[in-house]
Amino acid sequence: MSQRFWTSVKVARVGASGDARLTAQGCAPGVTRDDGTWAVTEVVETKQERISRRQVDKFGERRAQLAAAALHTLADLGYARTSLRDIANNSEFSHGVLHYYFRDKVDLLTQAVRQYEAICVTRYDAIVASAASADELSSGFGVEMAATLQADARLHRLWYDLRNQSLFDESFRDDVFQIDQRRQQMVWNVVSRYAELAATKVAVSPDVAYAMFDGLFQQALLRQLAGQNGAGALREDVARLLERLVVTS
Repeated sequence: MSQRFWTSVKVARVGASGDARLTAQGCAPGVTRDDGTWAVTEVVETKQERISRRQVDKFGERRAQLAAAALHTLADLGYARTSLRDIANNSEFSHGVLHYYFRDKVDLLTQAVRQYEAICVTRYDAIVASAASADELSSGFGVEMAATLQADARLHRLWYDLRNQSLFDESFRDDVFQIDQRRQQMVWNVVSRYAELAATKVAVSPDVAYAMFDGLFQQALLRQLAGQNGAGALREDVARLLERLVVTS
């Protein structure tokens, strides 16, 4: 049985006989107002509207799948050396498909990095929530930073590449800035909680705390990519830096 959808909303004057004369076809049930008009009370979504919404959802899901597939090619080649054709050649998707879902390389790149960062910025939440002491938080933070540096060095390299490129290319500068702000908040959550557990106060602003940890991480990344033990050194440096960012009494 086909379902009927009410798509017309009309109001008409009630006649002398008390019957409302609705001029539109297929109007929903209604009630008589005090002023003698008939008010339609039910309007539901049409089948076409539901189909359109599903199409939008599927389009977004497909973009997410394509961006995830492109992320590792971008991480391998870097922003400047990667084209949509390169990404297509290194995935199961055709060049035409990528062009259909993304305006250009910038559109795809920012989508991919957003998805990756959405996971990264929550990486330390469990450590912050579960640490019972300042030493436990410091140790857990250092271990986790070293682990992600070791496991995802190429992806972190892509982030720094994109951030540097945004200094010259305005097309994705706002996206980079928003991601950077989220990363700063991630670091500040750790630093402020460390100070709270140590019963002291943070000696620097969120901007300074982030700049110091970001610089520390980037230097460790450079060493890691050069074949040195960047991850091991980072684990120890994190603990020392946390101690220096709080006011000692």
